[in-house]
Amino acid sequence: MKNFQSGRYIQQGYYKSFQPNPINRAWALDNMELIHLLGQADRDLGRLDMYSEYIPNIDLFISMHVLKEATQSSKIEGTQTNIEEALLDREDVAPDKRDDWEEVQNYVASMKEAISRLQELPFSARLIRETHKTLMQGVRGKHKQPGEFRQSQNWIGGATISDAMFVPPVHTSIGELMGDMEQFVHNNTQYFPELLKIALVHYQFETIHPFLDGNGRVGRLLITLYLVSKGILKQPVLYLSDFFERNRTHYYDNLMRVRAKNDLLQWFKFFLVGIIETASSSVATFDNILKLQKQVESQIQTLGSRTARAQKVVHYLYQRPIINASKVGEIADISPASAYKLIADLEQFGILNEITGGKRGKLYIFTAYLQLFK
Repeated sequence: MKNFQSGRYIQQGYYKSFQPNPINRAWALDNMELIHLLGQADRDLGRLDMYSEYIPNIDLFISMHVLKEATQSSKIEGTQTNIEEALLDREDVAPDKRDDWEEVQNYVASMKEAISRLQELPFSARLIRETHKTLMQGVRGKHKQPGEFRQSQNWIGGATISDAMFVPPVHTSIGELMGDMEQFVHNNTQYFPELLKIALVHYQFETIHPFLDGNGRVGRLLITLYLVSKGILKQPVLYLSDFFERNRTHYYDNLMRVRAKNDLLQWFKFFLVGIIETASSSVATFDNILKLQKQVESQIQTLGSRTARAQKVVHYLYQRPIINASKVGEIADISPASAYKLIADLEQFGILNEITGGKRGKLYIFTAYLQLFK
C-alpha cells in the first residue's frame, strides 16, 4: 500500500473533479499494526457471529439493530428522528418530523429488502441500485433518479460546486468505476482480507458518489450487506453507523485524507477500530438482552393464567418495544378491559412505562429493552 495512488484531480472549467483510480488489482499488506488490528477485528466479528447463531429468536432483536442503524445513519446526513420516534406509527409523529421519520423507515425497508435479495442476487451494482430505489422512494430526493446512477455532476459540501469540499468524478465514468468495484468484490484470484476489502469498497463508493442523493446511507448499508453476502456474518447484526456518527469528523477526515494524501492506511485503521468497537458493543448488547429476557420471563411466570398472554405481548415488544392497549388486545386476543389489566401487570413489573401522559391514546414503552440500543 506504500505506493497507493488514490486518483487525480481533473480541471472541469471553473472546478476540479476527482477521478479515482481502479481498485481491482493486486494488493500487498505490509503494516504490522494493521495486521494486528485485522486479527483482532476478525476475532471480535467471529465472536459476534457465534452469538447471533446461538441466541434463540435472533430475528426478534435484529429488528431493533436495524432500526438503530437507520436512525444513526440518517442522523449523519442531518435527519433528526430518534429511535423512540422511529418506533411510532406515522399518525403519531408530529407533522414537522414526518419527512425525517419516513427516511428512517425507508432505510429499514431497504436494508431488509437488500438482505432478502442476497438469496437471488450477488453483491453487485444491480443490487446497489435496487437498494437505492427503495431508500429514496417517496421521500426527499425522490425526484433525484432513485435506483439510477446520476447523469450529471454532484458535489459534497459548499453552497455551489465552485466552493465544494469535494467534487466526485464525472458521471460518464460511473459505469466503468462501479464495474471495477464489482470485479474487485468478486476477485478470487488475488487475495485481500475481506474486512479490508469492504473498507476499500466503502471508501471507493463514497468517492464515486454514484447517485444524486442518498450516497452516504447506501454506502454504510453496503458494509453489513457485504459481510452477510460473504458469509462472514450469518445474520445482519453489525452496523457501523453509530461508530461513524460518534466519530463523524474523523470519519469524513479519514475519507478525504485518502483522496488528498493517498493515506489508505489511516482509513483502514479507523475502519477496523470501528469493527472492533462495534462488534464488542453488540456482544455486550446481546448479553444484556439475554439477562433481561431471563428477568422478564421470571416476572411474568407469576401471572398465573395470564402468563401465556403476557408472553405473547413481550414477544412482540422485542421486535417493536412500543405499544398501545388496542395492540395488546389484538396480540393477546383479549377484550379492551383485559388488555388494560395486562398492561397494568406489566407496568407493575416495570416492563412497560406509559410515555404520553394523556387519558386517551396512551402509548407504553419497554424502557429497559430500548435502553440497550441507546
